[in-house]
Amino acid sequence: MSYRHATVRADYSDLSSGSVLHSAAGFPAFPVRLASEIFQRALALRGGDRPAVVWDPCCGSGYLLTVLALSHRSRIASVLASDLDPEALGLAGRNLALLSRAGLAARAADLEARSVRLDKPAYGAAAHAAHRLAAELDAAGGDVPHAVRRADVFDPDQLRPALGHRAPDIVITDVPYGEQTHWDGSGAASGVTGMVAALSAVLSRGSVIAVTVRGRKVPVDHGPRPRTSFKIGTRAVALFRTSGVS
Repeated sequence: MSYRHATVRADYSDLSSGSVLHSAAGFPAFPVRLASEIFQRALALRGGDRPAVVWDPCCGSGYLLTVLALSHRSRIASVLASDLDPEALGLAGRNLALLSRAGLAARAADLEARSVRLDKPAYGAAAHAAHRLAAELDAAGGDVPHAVRRADVFDPDQLRPALGHRAPDIVITDVPYGEQTHWDGSGAASGVTGMVAALSAVLSRGSVIAVTVRGRKVPVDHGPRPRTSFKIGTRAVALFRTSGVS
């Protein structure tokens, strides 16, 4: 299926993993154009024109949330990242810190210093990219409120306190493939079905859950059926709309 929203093949090089955004072995990035397409389809399914509170409950490095917030600042009110892996949360915290002018300025200064110290022009180029991202963020609405929390995506009793006062209305997550990343947590054997059930138990009515996997389709054994699904490249995406808790 073709793109409906992210129809222009833009230059996403400033958002490359390992350039301005932090990366680490075992934490794969995500195609920026596809992330944008999923987010815009989720917005359309949710309806309305209010900015979204976006949550990734299997956040890994936080790359997906960070690129979404930098690319769609005017349509995002805040973001929340959660995961069970402490290493992932540390990396996600570093990436989400880039959703502020101060965070991007600090990153640019570090990259500039590395460029001089190591005599590597690539770091200087990345520093310029950080400055561009900061200017774009300012123009689109400024710093993005964000939080990083530890929680088991299969356990509503952990997810509720992770939400705090936030009320996410769009969930976007790229689930573990069993290659570089794996499911953890008490309900890992229940896979996507268990995750959607746990998320639905803590989200408000009408929230949208967008799940991405590698393969032909998102495996859902029982429970809520996707409102819509599509496949682009090697990834399949399913979008659910919750009946909700309120």
